[in-house]
Amino acid sequence: MERVEIPWKAWVVVCDGAKALILQNEGDAELVNLKTVNAFEGSHAPNRELDADKPGRVQESANTGRSAMEETDHHAEAEVAFLAKLAGELGHMVQHHEIKHLIVVAPPRALGTLREKLDKHVQDVIQAEVHKDLVHLPTYEIEQHLAK
Repeated sequence: MERVEIPWKAWVVVCDGAKALILQNEGDAELVNLKTVNAFEGSHAPNRELDADKPGRVQESANTGRSAMEETDHHAEAEVAFLAKLAGELGHMVQHHEIKHLIVVAPPRALGTLREKLDKHVQDVIQAEVHKDLVHLPTYEIEQHLAK
């Protein structure tokens, strides 16, 4: 991973499908000092707790066969809803906090979903995207990963 340049007062969003940390660099580009501005958490319930007891069945009209219906992935839906909410919050923050530089750190799937949900004015201030899952690390370890 190449080193990410994080200027003074740049904002860093570290997220996955269920948790997000919004950090701001209080240091400079050489000595990064990330401070937590906000944190969000979504649903962590696994599919087995969100689903009904078993998938529904469909009666075929042309014959006597029955088949199971495809199960809905409620966990994935919760992740998409969480990332959409985060995108809305980032849009609000960009407009009201005059964010000039934004770095987004997320696993590839979450990053792709988040990218789809972001407004144009938020996309314009994104300076870098890092495809890593760092949200469960303490802040000092996130700083180390980004400074490598």
